[in-house]
Amino acid sequence: MKNTFEAIKTLFAAFETDASLQIEKGNKSAGTRARKAALELTKQLKEYRKLSVEADKK
Repeated sequence: MKNTFEAIKTLFAAFETDASLQIEKGNKSAGTRARKAALELTKQLKEYRKLSVEADKK
């Protein structure tokens, strides 16, 4: 679960950087990277939720 949490933190930092570049400077390629990071974040968050529920059941 710790590895998943670290992956989420890393992905969110990348998302935040790229999203702000897109919003503030209109950087289209940063927008593409932000959308890709958002998709991966979704996957990691679902995995974290799954692991968290399993840990609570123990």
